[in-house]
Amino acid sequence: MATQAKIAPPEASLQLTKVAAFLKMRALAWDENLLYASRGYELLCADFNAPSIHWQSVAHYGPAWWRNLRSRSRLSSRLFRDGFHALAVLPSKHLIAAVPGGIVTLAPGESKFRVTHKITRGTRPLHITATPQGQLYWGEYFDNPPRDEVHIYTSANHGSTWQIAYIFPKGAVRHVHNIIYDEWENCLWILTGDNGSECRILKANFDLGCVDLTRVETVLAGNQQARAVACIPTKEGLYFSSDTPLESNYIYFLDRRGNLTKLDGLPTSSIYGCRVGNSFFFSTMVEPSNTNRTQESHLYGSSDGSQWQSLLNWRKDRWPMRFFQYGNVFLPVGNNTTNFLALTTIAIKNADLETSIWKIHT
Repeated sequence: MATQAKIAPPEASLQLTKVAAFLKMRALAWDENLLYASRGYELLCADFNAPSIHWQSVAHYGPAWWRNLRSRSRLSSRLFRDGFHALAVLPSKHLIAAVPGGIVTLAPGESKFRVTHKITRGTRPLHITATPQGQLYWGEYFDNPPRDEVHIYTSANHGSTWQIAYIFPKGAVRHVHNIIYDEWENCLWILTGDNGSECRILKANFDLGCVDLTRVETVLAGNQQARAVACIPTKEGLYFSSDTPLESNYIYFLDRRGNLTKLDGLPTSSIYGCRVGNSFFFSTMVEPSNTNRTQESHLYGSSDGSQWQSLLNWRKDRWPMRFFQYGNVFLPVGNNTTNFLALTTIAIKNADLETSIWKIHT
């Protein structure tokens, strides 16, 4: 069924034209002109420099039989959070992914992912990041009511083995939301949550051949507006969106001198963002609270980083959010060299677990 999305009016400076939609697929990561997506526990890839979009099977992961069975149904896969949840592509073309209960790795030429790390707290990290030098990082994401120490893991051998690179001491943070590589300062940005001083945006340096992260400094902290998951580094600074059910949410810009600018308001929490050429995008999710009352997920975009507008919006479907997830719009990570935006809607009316492709016009 076609995506039932409301589209920005013609006078908007940034326009999107829908060119394709694919059911039961989740867009995960770009590698220049290649887009990786998953269908259950199968990984697919399409070349967007080709005349038409043609998906080819890359590899698969073999979970327990009952997980494989549940992943075939949209509702059961939502209920049990089955399938691939994150993907990083190394310069060597090794692929590293997060699945329920583990980190899995695929070497070039192989067709089956293998487990290289079992998750013992929570089910999986939200994101995995890779540097141009081939180092990998991810942070623990689990409920953590007692506020135990939280670990950041790293690998320097294509995800074959993992070591602890940094430890947040007990009581410091609840969990890690995201780690993002910044090519302009050759550093990592670490985003944590969820309450009070646990909400942090930190800058960390790393050295090749050294496991531990060095000179980890807090840049923003202490309030819900520093609670973030989505972050887009640029030469001039960082764009990020807040992720809080307790206050109004906004898109921000943090320049390289540490100056923070509030750019635009969002109707609810935001946990995904991406860049395509000179255009920037953040999506919002349906996460009802006393502040977030909307039943719509939005895609916000900007052609210059200063003027933002809601480009698309979708209504939440009828299934309970407690069990079947918030309405949300996933945006794939990675370096996208095309003029196409890929997005995946979940728990959305008439567009549940659908990946749609949009051509960008500025």
